[in-house]
Amino acid sequence: MNAIEINSLSKEFGKIKAVENISLEVKEGEIFGFLGPNGAGKSTTMMILTTLLKPTSGKALVAGYDVVSQAKQVRQNIGYVQQEISVDEYLTGRENLILQARLNHIPKNLVKKRIDEILELIELTDKQNEPVITYSGGMRKRLDLAGGLLHQPKVLFLDEPTVGLDIQTRRKIWEYLKKIHEKFGMSIFLSTHYMEEADNLCDRIGIIDYGQIQAIDSPQTMKNALGNEVITFTISNNGEKKSNLISKIKEIEYVKDITTNGEGITVFSSKGTEVIPIIFQLSSSFGIKINSISLTQPTLDDVFISYTGRELRDETENFNKRIEHAKMKRLRA
Repeated sequence: MNAIEINSLSKEFGKIKAVENISLEVKEGEIFGFLGPNGAGKSTTMMILTTLLKPTSGKALVAGYDVVSQAKQVRQNIGYVQQEISVDEYLTGRENLILQARLNHIPKNLVKKRIDEILELIELTDKQNEPVITYSGGMRKRLDLAGGLLHQPKVLFLDEPTVGLDIQTRRKIWEYLKKIHEKFGMSIFLSTHYMEEADNLCDRIGIIDYGQIQAIDSPQTMKNALGNEVITFTISNNGEKKSNLISKIKEIEYVKDITTNGEGITVFSSKGTEVIPIIFQLSSSFGIKINSISLTQPTLDDVFISYTGRELRDETENFNKRIEHAKMKRLRA
């Protein structure tokens, strides 16, 4: 049985399709990353899976239960740690966990043992009797994670778990997540916009854009599909000459994909050292000067840009494009 099964799921808000006919599966015991630009449909999907929203159409099962008709059973089998830290800063760490234990109806004879185990796992035993207001941001996030684990859920949902934390704290949270996953063997559904986070933690990732799934695979397979090397170069914007140059680069034997961003051009190639001289020859023939050029290995950022066309964009921009997309559909109908 899969931990999560989504079949032809859609969610509409008026004329805007926030999620449009998506299907995916999350295997038992895997960490699945859900990536997408702001406003792409990540949060809407997660809210449906955690029973906070009802879908317009389609079906979703979590831990074997239907998110609409068996919402209570779904909630009993999931943990949900939202983006905003939800601990009470005027209670101690242990008091926060006792409150969570009561809210999740954990039997009284198990509460102390579970809290002790969780506090040790996230290394907060020494701070458990201090008020949370004295905790650092990283400590609060670890306590928040602990609250979502107390009832030992089958599926743990994490919505942007390290947003707002510095890189050192973020990496420490990754270590705790790996320890949690190893200890409990639970399935984790992770929403993030940190590419390094997804690459570091996830067995597989799904990329969503404009409410539709663009790709699902392991991070390494996605990077390999782009090509072994990434050529990035900048030129002065030469209008039609630039378009002609890009068209010619696409015809090069070892070029797998190409994206543009302003004056920057990114080429994904299986043999970068052979492609670079050809790029210089082509640019020279068009009278285009290359200002800078580099050769690197592909990252998950490159994969993301390849599927979404650009880096993370503003949510308002995405919403406006959804409106235009809906208008065009009505005009064609």
